[in-house]
Amino acid sequence: MNELHYRITRRVSECISHANLTLNTEFSAPAIRFDIRGKTAGMALLQRWQLRFNPVLLAENPDAFIEEVVPHEVSHLIVFARFGRVRPHGKEWQSVMSQVFDVQTKTTHSFDIKSVEGKTFPYHCECDVIPLSVRRHNKVQRQQVQYVCRRCKQPLVWKPSSP
Repeated sequence: MNELHYRITRRVSECISHANLTLNTEFSAPAIRFDIRGKTAGMALLQRWQLRFNPVLLAENPDAFIEEVVPHEVSHLIVFARFGRVRPHGKEWQSVMSQVFDVQTKTTHSFDIKSVEGKTFPYHCECDVIPLSVRRHNKVQRQQVQYVCRRCKQPLVWKPSSP
């Protein structure tokens, strides 16, 4: 296990221990994986009692992961264990984040994602050019979905560049 994985694993254990002490509970440490790709920093798999982290974003933002991402994801597990299925960033989650971990309740990270951005395809509308991910582009090509611009409400159209 590399040093950053060790630090994250230790921080998860610290968060669980602190929550157990604060809430008078006995939650076990979750399984941890470092296998998320793309722009997502972390993810809680509630029913599996598992946390997943993005190793690229972790390497680029280790302190923010320790201070924000780990408590964020642990809070999701704790809320699920205590309240069942509720809104992901609802009042229960906000309460655990602020009152148990004393961490600001941000729902998304603000990391630079240039290193993890995948290929995009330029789609056009009347007012802009909007990059769509490979996944979204493929759905359009298979005619499974049609996206519209949020501003002008016109359909997004791919105009492939000529070779």
